[in-house]
Amino acid sequence: MKLFPAIDMKNGQCVRLTQGRFDAVKVYEEDPARMALWLEKQGARYLHTVDLDGALEGRGVNNEALRRICGSVHIPVQNGGGIRSMQQIREKLDLGVQRVIIGTAAVRDPDFLREALEAYGPERIVVGIDAKGGMVATEGWLKVSSVPAVELGASMREMGLIYCVYTDIARDGMLTGPNIPETVRMQQETGLTVIASGGVSGMNDLEALEQAGVYGAIIGKAMYEGRVDIGVAVGRFEI
Repeated sequence: MKLFPAIDMKNGQCVRLTQGRFDAVKVYEEDPARMALWLEKQGARYLHTVDLDGALEGRGVNNEALRRICGSVHIPVQNGGGIRSMQQIREKLDLGVQRVIIGTAAVRDPDFLREALEAYGPERIVVGIDAKGGMVATEGWLKVSSVPAVELGASMREMGLIYCVYTDIARDGMLTGPNIPETVRMQQETGLTVIASGGVSGMNDLEALEQAGVYGAIIGKAMYEGRVDIGVAVGRFEI
């Protein structure tokens, strides 16, 4: 199973939110690039980054911090948050991002996703499917749509999408364990290659995800709170 340490950016800093709430922010590092470099030195082989401000504003608010992250490390970086146009995709790739994650725009405009997949291929384009109660959440998790998450995933797989980051926002930042049944359901019923996000509290959760056959897992708060040693985790799951 592949591990994706998370760097969530707000106001140019490395932070974590609780359940996606922008009024529940904790700053863990003033310089996201310094955090990225530290994670690489610990053995991380991938990085998952999110522009939280961008998710709300629909533009690359933390692009400068993202540029410094990509320039500081030699491992692949994926990025999401407010990416809603072909120009923004190109912008992220030009910053050095390996994979671009589209969220809200993929729900609102399937033609945009189709165009992105045709232009850059399924190895560069990922969809972030955020769900609450099984329904897709958008606008930085502030709105819950009427679209079932699995239905959305299946339609995107038909377009040629391969990778999906699936987040149960009720679990995110809560350290209560990932929603493994829904994550497995997303993978099995859609045929997508799923990266689980939200709720990982320790090595036992990572082991459960691996045993369930999940492709990858994003580690956020558990890592920052010392519940998961990224160096130990990489040695356990990726070697």
